[in-house]
Amino acid sequence: MAASKPRILVVLTSTDKVPTNGKPIGWYLSELAHPFHVLHGKADFTFASPMGGEAPLDQVSVEMSMEDPVCKDFHDNHSSTWRETRRLSEVADRTSEFDAVFYPGGHGPMFDLISNPDSLRILRDLHAEDKVIAAVCHGPAALVNAKTADGEYIIQGREVTGFDDVGEEMFGFDEDVGFSLEGLLNERSGGKYSKADDGPLGKKVIVDGKLITGQNPASAYDVGLELAKALGV
Repeated sequence: MAASKPRILVVLTSTDKVPTNGKPIGWYLSELAHPFHVLHGKADFTFASPMGGEAPLDQVSVEMSMEDPVCKDFHDNHSSTWRETRRLSEVADRTSEFDAVFYPGGHGPMFDLISNPDSLRILRDLHAEDKVIAAVCHGPAALVNAKTADGEYIIQGREVTGFDDVGEEMFGFDEDVGFSLEGLLNERSGGKYSKADDGPLGKKVIVDGKLITGQNPASAYDVGLELAKALGV
């Protein structure tokens, strides 16, 4: 009998606008398309979001990615993955069915996944089950409030990365978000945050045990490679 494929839960945002000013946001195309490209056919995916249904795709990320054949293929041929997501509450108590969870970025997670109770429960349980946890760019926002059953932050003492303050200012989101993801990741990890030496657009992927984080869209493909490696595929 053929070995079963590893099962990955992909958690997408349901937030399509910055609450304070209505600026359109969502999840970022390349940060899902590239890891999906690496793992497609090697793993089984379940897609979920806080509200279920269609998870809002950041249209700026579409405009910036259409000359990338991987992104174009994912956008054109795999749209059901984000248009028909499960509601997070439906899978929050089923972590035993998954081998990994993956959080793509886009600014949406900064407003919902950072505090979503179902997501926090999933992270608590997957951490307790010693499963793989991966996130890229703003996806690590989902990690900053996640705690173990003992009340410790799951990233405490762990090497992490994520989108930095210089990048937020560069893209004009520093005043929209209301907090520093870089600062929170550094605080909750106990000073273990680091970033690319060549600026906010440089590649940076950190693997600390079964925790995989990437700094930005440029890091998404390598996050997919590390996720595949961690799952043995």
